[in-house]
Order: sequence, then C-alpha cells, then structure tokens
Amino acid sequence: MGNNFFSVSFDLIVLDKSIPYDLYVNSSASSERERFVRIYPKNDILSLEDLKLFKKKYFQLYVHEFQREDYLKSLIQISGVADTTKTEVIKSSAIHYLDKLFDKDKEFTTELLSETISECKVAVESMVDVIKDYDVSKLQGLIASLSFHDFYTYDHSINVSMYCISLYRAAKPNAKKDEIVMAGLGGLLHDIGKIKISTDIINKPEKLSDEEFNIIKTHPAFGFELLAENPCDCEGVDFNIIKRVVYEHHENFNGSGYPRKLSGADIHLLARVTAIADFFDAITTKRTYHEVLSTEDAITVMAKTVGKKLDPQLFEVFTKSVKQLVFNGKLNKELPEDFDPCQPQNVLPFRNPRGYKVEGFGAGDKPQSFGKIKKKVG
Repeated sequence: MGNNFFSVSFDLIVLDKSIPYDLYVNSSASSERERFVRIYPKNDILSLEDLKLFKKKYFQLYVHEFQREDYLKSLIQISGVADTTKTEVIKSSAIHYLDKLFDKDKEFTTELLSETISECKVAVESMVDVIKDYDVSKLQGLIASLSFHDFYTYDHSINVSMYCISLYRAAKPNAKKDEIVMAGLGGLLHDIGKIKISTDIINKPEKLSDEEFNIIKTHPAFGFELLAENPCDCEGVDFNIIKRVVYEHHENFNGSGYPRKLSGADIHLLARVTAIADFFDAITTKRTYHEVLSTEDAITVMAKTVGKKLDPQLFEVFTKSVKQLVFNGKLNKELPEDFDPCQPQNVLPFRNPRGYKVEGFGAGDKPQSFGKIKKKVG
C-alpha cells in the first residue's frame, strides 16, 4: 500500500454523523501501481445504506495519512464494536508512529521527533477513552488478544503504556484526562533511547553479554539526551515529565537502580508507575524465548521486590486493581535484585529465599515446572 494512505475497516467508519475524514479507494487494477480516488468527502454524513453500497462495490477503503489522527479520534464514537477491535487499530497506528523513529533509513530530526510525539499523544488519548473502565486484570486479557509485531520493543512499549494508564487512574481516581494521557505517553516513549542501540542487541533472543547489557543500560540517558537536544513544541505535552520518565524508569526505589541511583520520591511518580508496568509486562507477556508467569505468580514475584525495586504504595494500588485474584502464589522463588526487564532471559533467573539459584522455565518447559537446584550463590 502507498505510504500516504492506510486501509480502514468497513465496520470502523462513523455512520449517521459528519465523518471527520475523506474516504478513498484504489482504482488501479495493477498490484504494482496504485491510484487513489476519493469517493466520499470529509464532513458529509455517511448512512448505513451508503456503507452497504461501498461494501458491494469496493474491496477496501482508505484514509489519507494526514487524516489518521482524525480517524483515531472518531473510533470512540462508534458503537457496537469490540474494544479489542478498536484497540488493535490504535495499536497499529502507534506502531506506525514508533516505526518512524526507529527507522534507521530515516534521518532523525527535531521535526520528526515533534511530529511523532504529537501523533503518539493522539493514539494515547484514543487508548485512554477505549480502556477507561479497565482494571489491570481485564487489561491483561485485552493485551493477550492483540496481534504481535515482530519487533518486541513496539509491543512492549504499547503494553506498558496501557498498564500505566490503568495504574495511574487507579492511583488517582480523580485525575484529569490530560494527566492520564501523560502517564500513557510516558509509558509509550519510555524506551525511546533504544533507537540509538543496535537492533541486533535489542532483539537478541538469549541473555546478553555483560558488554551488551551495559550498552542496553545506556538507553535511559540516550533517550533523555534525544529529548533535551531536540526541544519539541507539542501542544498538551509536558516534556519535562516525559524526559524524567525516560531517564528514571530504571531507577529503583531503594536507590540501587540506574543511571543516577535516585531513590524514593526523588524518582518521578510517573517513572515509578512505568517501572511497575515495565516489570509486569516483561514477565507476563509471551516472547519467543521464554514462557510467562501467570498474573498471580507475577504479583507474588514482584511483591518480593517492593521497597527495593518498586514503590510500596503504588504496588499496593496495582495489586488491588487486579480484581478477583487470590494472593496465594505458588512460587516460593524470587528474582535477583539486579533483574532488569530489558535483559532477555532464556529462563527467568529465580532464586529461592535461602539464596539458591533455581532454573526458571523457558521455551518448551511447562509453567510451574522450575527444574532443579543448580548451585548455591553467596
């Protein structure tokens, strides 16, 4: 498909009210040549009968790229469509926006960054509206139903954004929408510094070498520098907050994190929110190289890092937002204090409370089957 148009579903077109975008079809019979023709103008009212006629006449409808934001904003107006379907469209758009930043063939400029962040903000605003009634448990089910992209960073960033929205809303029930959007935008952009890191390292399916992991650990500083050196003018975006989330999301509550070893309230609230979302998604979302923990076991494992890695008050809010969960986790194991969501693991490196290293489960292993004690550490 041409770079200037994107396809839209017949079921996701605004009906019986003014549509905020033009509709196009590809009139070319050649798969190698595209010629887009407008068939319905912006601001006209499209009826169900009109749409049925389009379905009979045309294989696919398109919207011009410069009207993508208008299209995303219109999704919330469409009734009778599953949240999964709407979320999938928003996720696809977010991936499209992030891809422009991560595209090694494109020159990185302040204009590109500003445009992308403005677009990402619209995607987050739409997401906030769609998942406004979702607790963490329900949100996890929604995320599991979405399609996967072959670049894990995109899926992970979008998932983290969604969990940040849910957690921040739970922590501050009276928060205004623009505050919640900032929480989601911080989550979506938290790994922006990885655009300076080789995709060979980012996508490596096994544990990184010490040298490679040290490179990965530079991404918060890289991200901060990108934002500081390319001041953007995006309406409704507080860049001081975004810079702090990008810079501080790997700081630990007890001061043992990086890059500045900040602790407690010195770490921005939204960075602490992002840290919980980042950790939870890393151990509950399927990757190609390891199995995942159940929600119950993930909460149990994360609880053992409270006060060390995670903010105790925020984590309490997080666990309360996981409804209908009985906290009698089956795992008497814990992850090492230096566990990092950015470090790929063939097996999750569990330790039991007596200091033994225990093999986790990875590809081909059954969940809850944790192998044998390998060796004593410390």
